[in-house]
Amino acid sequence: MVLHLFDTATRSSREFHPAQSGTASIYVCGATVQGIPHIGHVRGALNYDVLRRWLVHNGLDVRLVRNVTDIDDKILAKAADADRPWWEWAATHERAFEDAYEALGCLAPSIAPRATGHVTQMVDLMQRLIDSGHAYAADGDVYFSVESFRAYGELSGHRLDEVQQGETPTRGKRDPRDFTLWKSTKPGEPSWPTPWGDGRPGWHLECSAMATAYLGSEFDIHGGGVDLVFPHHENERAQSNAVGDPFARFWLHNAWVTLSGEKMSKSLGNTVSIPEMLRKYRAPELRYYLIQPHYRSTIEYSDGAVTEAAQAYQRIEQFLRRVAAIVGDVHVGTIRREFAAALDEDLATPQAFAVLHNTVREGNAALDAADTKGALEIAASVRAMTAVLGLDPLSERWAETSTGQTPTRQALTDLVEGLLKERQLARAERDFARSDAVRDRLAEAGIAVEDTPQGPMWTVRDA
Repeated sequence: MVLHLFDTATRSSREFHPAQSGTASIYVCGATVQGIPHIGHVRGALNYDVLRRWLVHNGLDVRLVRNVTDIDDKILAKAADADRPWWEWAATHERAFEDAYEALGCLAPSIAPRATGHVTQMVDLMQRLIDSGHAYAADGDVYFSVESFRAYGELSGHRLDEVQQGETPTRGKRDPRDFTLWKSTKPGEPSWPTPWGDGRPGWHLECSAMATAYLGSEFDIHGGGVDLVFPHHENERAQSNAVGDPFARFWLHNAWVTLSGEKMSKSLGNTVSIPEMLRKYRAPELRYYLIQPHYRSTIEYSDGAVTEAAQAYQRIEQFLRRVAAIVGDVHVGTIRREFAAALDEDLATPQAFAVLHNTVREGNAALDAADTKGALEIAASVRAMTAVLGLDPLSERWAETSTGQTPTRQALTDLVEGLLKERQLARAERDFARSDAVRDRLAEAGIAVEDTPQGPMWTVRDA
């Protein structure tokens, strides 16, 4: 494997070699579980799922940590507005996120640690920072001193005189650029004891503590959305490096999903939830839509674009089912060299999908030429490539989606199957003119019909 990944810290594509031979370690910033997940939330999880699958395909044992932020100002506010306990609100939406990840075929993380379960590690990190002169306590809060860390701003490109943390001003801060590690307790809020007073963790502190707790002081890849580069990842990097932890060797950032040019976010009210999407599209079709663009490219959401992605997935699915119906079981074969080269170049999924679809076209041409042996070999390669992408239509994971169809797909199936029954009846009655007329009607609508020993097979023609 000669994998190159674009590292935000160096602003360059670098050759990836794991720090520990044979094992790749990845920390991904997961959800702040304040509400129902939307497609912008899960895009990143899917991108890093593809990366993980590619590393596993290349023989690495992957340890992936995806955290859960289950204590946060927004969680507390929304729980209070709903008159629900904060911990119930967080747990309810954590389950919703896990359901969304599982529905879209994300492999389960090695562990999904919660912030509230790692206060001990956070206290240890704060003590190290205070002892080394990089943090200070004031009025029950604990702050990181930005000026004490010379490399601050190198990840994001921010200059020190431009830094604004976006935090509410407090009396204890020595410098407005400093960021909060620990928030002192407020009436009615949950709190944990520390040597500096009861309170709750700041957002940035938790990820440094959890990443090192499970992956050590140095690990391979830290991933997250591009909106986290500053201040979140800049602050993670600063507090970890400041105490001597090398921390992440690569920083990867996926781009947004936008709607009308704006980043999807609950605060803007422009989100498209996963449950809503799965009422309109099958899960692998939605997965296809979210992983086909390059992970560093913005996706501008539209129903038409998702429909096109669904149709593209269906062409792959129909080819494999066509081969399976004619020649029997299709085993997983070997991937195409061009496909591997695309993924090795910073996970270039658009180019990888282009190779995949070219291969499907070759396979359909082989079937049309009655070259079943060649078609079977091509289908095996298609299965191998779709497996790396988490999209293998013949896998046990997606077997249910062939029958569990969306209303639109079910309507098409019902119409086509009804016409095929009419055609079969006409053939049985030796009314070949009526039989041909039905086939022609289907062909005009873009439906190709092939007669096989198992009965007629239909597919939507590849445009």
